[in-house]
Amino acid sequence: MALSQLVLSGLYCAACAGIIETALKRQPGVLDAQVNAASQRLSLQWSPALTDAPALLRAIAKAGYGAAPDVAAPALALRKVEHRKAVWRLFVAWFLMMQVMMLAAPAYFAEAGDMAPDLKLLMQWGSWVLTLPVMLFAAGPFFQSAWRQLRQRSLGMDVPVSLGLAVSFAASTGASFDPGGVFGHEVYFDSLTMFVAFLLTGRYLELRARHRVAASLEAALTQLPELAERINADGTLSQVRVGELVVGDRVRVFAGQGFPADGQVLEGGTEADEALLTGESRPVPKRKGDSVVAGSVNLQAPVTVWVQRVGADTRFEGIKALMRSAMTRRPQQLRLADRVGAFFLWGVLVLAAGGALVWSFIDPSRVVWVAVSVLIVTCPCALALATPSAWLAATGALARRGLLLQRMELLDSLPGVTHVVFDKTGTLTEDELELCDADALDPALLLQAAALARQSRHPMSRALARACTPGGDEPLWHDIVEVAGCGLQARDAQGQVWRLGAQAWVMGEGSAVDGEVAQLVFGPQRPPVAGAGAPALMLRFRETLRADALRAVQALQDQGLGLSLLSGDASARVAEVAARAGIANAVGAATPELKLAHVSALQAAGHRVLMVGDGINDAPVLAQADASIAMGQGAVVAKAQADGFLLSERLMDIVAARALALRTRRVVRQNLAWALAYNLSCIPLALMGWLPPWAAGLGMAASSLLVVSNSLRLGRGLDKKE
Repeated sequence: MALSQLVLSGLYCAACAGIIETALKRQPGVLDAQVNAASQRLSLQWSPALTDAPALLRAIAKAGYGAAPDVAAPALALRKVEHRKAVWRLFVAWFLMMQVMMLAAPAYFAEAGDMAPDLKLLMQWGSWVLTLPVMLFAAGPFFQSAWRQLRQRSLGMDVPVSLGLAVSFAASTGASFDPGGVFGHEVYFDSLTMFVAFLLTGRYLELRARHRVAASLEAALTQLPELAERINADGTLSQVRVGELVVGDRVRVFAGQGFPADGQVLEGGTEADEALLTGESRPVPKRKGDSVVAGSVNLQAPVTVWVQRVGADTRFEGIKALMRSAMTRRPQQLRLADRVGAFFLWGVLVLAAGGALVWSFIDPSRVVWVAVSVLIVTCPCALALATPSAWLAATGALARRGLLLQRMELLDSLPGVTHVVFDKTGTLTEDELELCDADALDPALLLQAAALARQSRHPMSRALARACTPGGDEPLWHDIVEVAGCGLQARDAQGQVWRLGAQAWVMGEGSAVDGEVAQLVFGPQRPPVAGAGAPALMLRFRETLRADALRAVQALQDQGLGLSLLSGDASARVAEVAARAGIANAVGAATPELKLAHVSALQAAGHRVLMVGDGINDAPVLAQADASIAMGQGAVVAKAQADGFLLSERLMDIVAARALALRTRRVVRQNLAWALAYNLSCIPLALMGWLPPWAAGLGMAASSLLVVSNSLRLGRGLDKKE
């Protein structure tokens, strides 16, 4: 069995996902096909013995969609083509719509008898000519999608939209060239072109959002280096692509480079930054025999690594596989919406057909007139704008605060959230440490230690340097040496050797970490023998909570939400941070698999989960959660999977986002109520022949304008920063 990941193009609504799945499952050898319409990705299980990849791509193309392997180059080319077509369609629709409106305006404002019949007819012909490109080119996606849906024996929103456009254009064409015929003399080219322009604008905004997510995902591939320095049998180095490495190879990784594969240190010592992969908040010492993880960064010195896992077997690729699995799951709510939407659409078509049938007996000359009125008045323009217009207004308001939404569905999922799960490092806490205690035999030693700490970029050294203001009488240190994983060594003006670092290294006894806070000791070098005495200075550090973390936690708890802290860092440190933040439920040493299982368990218990994280190890659970927000300075792959990312780094903006989401839900319900009330009141008028098509078109436009105006209220009053 083969498992393939493909990126798709040409999806315009949720029904497209079902069409592709159905088309593929009919092919021999296809075991399973799952399409996520939001991310436009396909997870495909198939048997190479019964079919091949070109046949599957042809099946997708035959269904009317594009597909390419989920890698950067072809996917990028596919997106460029799709974006270029969308821009041209949008330009044609808006430009020609304005021209048609100019030609239609005199007919609306002129008094009876003011406009000569031949002049009116000429303007109608001009409108017809200008509407042709809109119908044949700009509205192409609607007709293509409707045809695909009908061919696959399914019904989506584009079917009544396309039918209404086609009937409206046909009736207007008949009225233009034969005013006294069965189509009457009214035309609605202006309403038709306006409708196309509005719908294309909404779809273009959705397209841009999807493309941003895809580009972010591809950028995450740069976490691994493209080339690696492999050590040959004769000891020389040669550059090879990471994909050419095999288990058993030896590679040289220099300071500042990423580790190309999972492996074991053979020579040298250094520290590795694994924060985005494991959640570990501090650089991890790496000595001979220690394991290193692909995607982590070598911070200090060159090391030789024995390759143990490559390609899909690495930890980095395993995390991405979990992420893709979560991405391709299709939400149950979406499947339910497809079924409910189908009933509504069938009802629209039945009403139009029934009205036409009844009027064929009452007055055959008004059959088309009534059918067009019903299709226009039931055309789901206001319904289609009810949710997106509110979401767009709210999205703009959140963007001004620094919370960017990649998937506007976050505004729909946030109100239902019952439990919030925070990552620790880089999310609830800052990336830097703070000095919390200094136990010194001589207070002047603190300034001496800070002067030495300024010679290092280690997180604890930086914290010590920040805590002490530089003075003019600071000592000068000589012969400064930094030993990876141990600390700093230097000589003072009298030639005495001092050390700042782990207690075991400085004193020859003790432990560097007490389980809750990190320690550094500072003192003169002594022989590593028992009973050497207490250190001259002992320093304790802790992680810094974000400035608004306590307020945000309290505000979320006041809203009745459950809170959890879930981190890959050491359990003792996680518990200490959770206690300071006021979070009762804390889990440490959590692998990506454990995080995913923890959130899945909460969901199985009936909770709707909001995940807030920043690391690569958070990516799978960000994709699995009902709602997700990544920190703006977090890993690219984490931001790609989140529904939004927090550029402001203010946790109170998450509280504000949920409050706005609740308001947005109320506005959406108001919009839907108005749109339904409008349809329910106008449908009887159209069926009875009391609502001419031009009035139906005008009512549709007015209804849409009211919906949009109501939605714009959401953009006000959210600019104030907490």
